[in-house]
Amino acid sequence: MGYELTKETIVQDALDMGFTHAGLVDVTTLEAREEVRDMCAVDKCHGYDRNWSCPPGCGTIPECNERMHSYDWGIITQVTLDMEDAMDMEAWGEAGKQLHDGQVRLNEELHKKYKDVLALGGAGCNLCAKCTYPDEPCRFPEKRMSGMEAYGLVVSEACMKNGLKYYYGPDTVTFSGMFLVKENS
Repeated sequence: MGYELTKETIVQDALDMGFTHAGLVDVTTLEAREEVRDMCAVDKCHGYDRNWSCPPGCGTIPECNERMHSYDWGIITQVTLDMEDAMDMEAWGEAGKQLHDGQVRLNEELHKKYKDVLALGGAGCNLCAKCTYPDEPCRFPEKRMSGMEAYGLVVSEACMKNGLKYYYGPDTVTFSGMFLVKENS
């Protein structure tokens, strides 16, 4: 199945690819916040200061804000799954995997049409067994995905400001990601 992947078709294309929810992003609504970045510094995910997709390798908060606002438009993608109960770790894992797999595919498709795409996923990059950070440039910058939080975004706020829910009811789990696109790149 071919995809146009234009601003006019991207939401339907994303849904056709298997995301459960998708919506356009107005880049002016995106605000990187230092307090979100501060949560990264606690390093619970073990990515902080270890790779190019996580802080500080992905840039300062002012740099992330400037970078995001240099794009023309974007899309938020989500995967929502039902859970047996709030502790259904299998559903949590499956939702995260589905989001990641879908985002890898959408990122590849977007790069076929657009030269400059910023991929922000639900987590940091895991492409390489050992990242080149900080000694060498990233081996795969077009495939690298930073987490939305790594860019300082409050995910729920980014979703709601762009017409998507963040919470779809009890006994559901939702993971979100985002792509920003430069139209004439």
